[in-house]
Amino acid sequence: MSVFDAGHGAIRSYGFEVRQFYVYILASHSQRLYVGVTNSLERRLWEHVHNWSAFSARYQTKRLVYYEVHPNPMSAIRREKQLKKLYRAQKIKLIESVNPIWIDLAEGWFDPPMDTTELGR
Repeated sequence: MSVFDAGHGAIRSYGFEVRQFYVYILASHSQRLYVGVTNSLERRLWEHVHNWSAFSARYQTKRLVYYEVHPNPMSAIRREKQLKKLYRAQKIKLIESVNPIWIDLAEGWFDPPMDTTELGR
């Protein structure tokens, strides 16, 4: 039995926590791209959304359009370097191979919780 948790960078499998690492691509509405690596996708996205990243603050790269999961930091860092070396057209082809309309894969992650007391009225 295992449970995947993209936000916290780990999965639980038979009571053991296994760390995971993420390579991700963010995009602005004008399709400016940012490639990064992290051990907590949810935390890192929150930092981008709240302008803790100078690049995201300047270029508004706040939509998660692509990510990969890696079992260790070295493979994630190696992949991040590979992606950063790609031409823009190659990055776009990679994104569109899994997300053809560039939807925000983290849509709703940081929305305030819904007030369930309103549902019964």
